[in-house]
Amino acid sequence: MRIEAIPAFEDNYIWAIRGMGPIGRVAVVDPGEAAPVERFLARTQDQLVAILVTHRHADHTGGIAELVARHPVPVYGPALEAADVVTHPLRDGERVTLAALGLDFEVLHLPGHTLGHIAYYRPGMLFCGDVLFGAGCGRVFEGTLEEMHASLARIAALPRDTKLYCAHEYTQSCLRFAQQVEPCNALIAARSEQVSRLRAAGLPSVPSTLAEELDTNPFLRWQAPAVIEAATAWLGHAPASDAETFAAIRRWRDSL
Repeated sequence: MRIEAIPAFEDNYIWAIRGMGPIGRVAVVDPGEAAPVERFLARTQDQLVAILVTHRHADHTGGIAELVARHPVPVYGPALEAADVVTHPLRDGERVTLAALGLDFEVLHLPGHTLGHIAYYRPGMLFCGDVLFGAGCGRVFEGTLEEMHASLARIAALPRDTKLYCAHEYTQSCLRFAQQVEPCNALIAARSEQVSRLRAAGLPSVPSTLAEELDTNPFLRWQAPAVIEAATAWLGHAPASDAETFAAIRRWRDSL
């Protein structure tokens, strides 16, 4: 299987998935723009066979109508959102079978960024949209911080070697905040240097692995003593739970 990042807008990634079926077929995840996908298809001569959507925001869905007008393919997405573009609505625990690619995915409902946000999981990979970023997480636009914490906890329970395909190139800025939360974390400093080298070479900083995120992402490190200490300083009292530690760190990030 080959997965390629298609840059869109200023910092979005549309993920192109070539599967284990016949060569020349591809699915794309969260096509906020049609033009970058069309350029990709023209360059690779691939046939578009499916579109996967994680949530309803325009920078993830804005290119779908134009794409399906030229490529009449199924559009998989959350049952609770994006009804105007989704042809195959999905709920938690359901499976998506992309026969043309020889692939299938489990659907995870991960609310917080939006109420209906879903992710696509198969062993070794998660297409997580805007729930989790490199060293960061999405803003909580809908729902509650407790729901977002539960969604992140669900990701954190996956195997540590899972590759996380998020939808934005935010890693550098997220690492700067991570260093504010944990200034003595050597792994954060090392990752920041590595990401700086990648970006200077024009390369994506993602996907990352869940292991990397558990070591360097403050939004998954709610049990780390240094993160609890930072949350305590922000709150003015010790957090009563993992969820309150996460919420304090998220509110701190939102205030900047």
